[in-house]
Amino acid sequence: MREYASGDVDWRRGRAAVYVFHAGEDVLRVAKDAYALFQSENALGPLAFPSLKRMEQEVVEMGLGLLHGPEGACGNMTSGGTESIFLAVKTCRDAARARGRRADLLVLPRSAHPAFDKAAGYLGLRCVRVPVAADLRADVPAMARAAGDDALMLVGSAPCFPYGLVDPIEELAALARERDLWLHVDACVGGYFAPFARMNGVAVPPFDFEVPGVRSISADLHKYGYAAKGASTIFHRDEAQRAHQIFHFDDWPAGGMTTPTAAGTRPGGAIASAWAVMQYLGVEGYREKTRIVTDTRERLARGVERLGLRVLGRPQLGILAYGADDLDIFALWGRLARRGWMTALTTEPRGIHLMLSPAHAQVLDAYLADVEQAVAEVRASRESGTGVRARYA
Repeated sequence: MREYASGDVDWRRGRAAVYVFHAGEDVLRVAKDAYALFQSENALGPLAFPSLKRMEQEVVEMGLGLLHGPEGACGNMTSGGTESIFLAVKTCRDAARARGRRADLLVLPRSAHPAFDKAAGYLGLRCVRVPVAADLRADVPAMARAAGDDALMLVGSAPCFPYGLVDPIEELAALARERDLWLHVDACVGGYFAPFARMNGVAVPPFDFEVPGVRSISADLHKYGYAAKGASTIFHRDEAQRAHQIFHFDDWPAGGMTTPTAAGTRPGGAIASAWAVMQYLGVEGYREKTRIVTDTRERLARGVERLGLRVLGRPQLGILAYGADDLDIFALWGRLARRGWMTALTTEPRGIHLMLSPAHAQVLDAYLADVEQAVAEVRASRESGTGVRARYA
């Protein structure tokens, strides 16, 4: 296995700015030990494993505390952001059908995660993606024009994955209330980051349940919660809403089956890992990890701008994307990839995308030095990035 992994990106040394969130060897050890302790337990059976039910509920309560959950708010742990988004869309659809409404359209900004299209495909719904505004955030007037009588859900991100920008959630919520639409906030990236950034003084705009009109929120624990994969959370404003998420069936010989999420078997290790890491870090630990990431992002922004590159939008959290006007940014990405840096790309506009972790603070100077050399090489050669393709997965 170690031989197989010899060609993998060296994320432990900060060489990857996508897929992995490395908060330090101590946090990694807590996550691994907790996962191993409950690796055989199954959250499908709460009567057999009340420990997992308790840990899941406490994780949900901690999440709701961060996201201004009102009295009666509730949620569940899931396997990841895609499942959380799927459940939000499914709940929205079924709640509408219970009211006799057959609308089937999800209205998204172009920057929203593909998981909404995936959910729509599974659930027999449709998506329309609306171009973003000049600031790369959701264009609310354009989304209003796209949300006709067949609209079911509006989507905003906090932040979106491509640019790390928080959509104008208050404006989207006002539109949702005016049209009686469901607003889901995809905070898979920011749900366990933005609240701590706020505590540290970052002026993050309102995006969670404190905004009237926000009906559901997805937030990933295996991103900036630093838990083992796969762990996410789906939150609802109240139990009556969540009732449409629950699956129940009893017409078979083994008795009734009730599951809150899409999965049957649910790995106990993922729940235990999330609970343990949250207990280990606590509010002050998360605030410190968040401070390291935002400081690193600010240093990165200054560094690339000093080289004549430009940051896309005005990111406030842990994601930064940058482009260029006088060179092929995909060619620059290729040069950096050959130096061992695994990052992502954006296509609209073209840019290099990094999702930062605390580990990147230690390698930022080395990264910027390589960027400076690669920029000089691409400018001198007028190299084209032909053949480089942006891929999220």
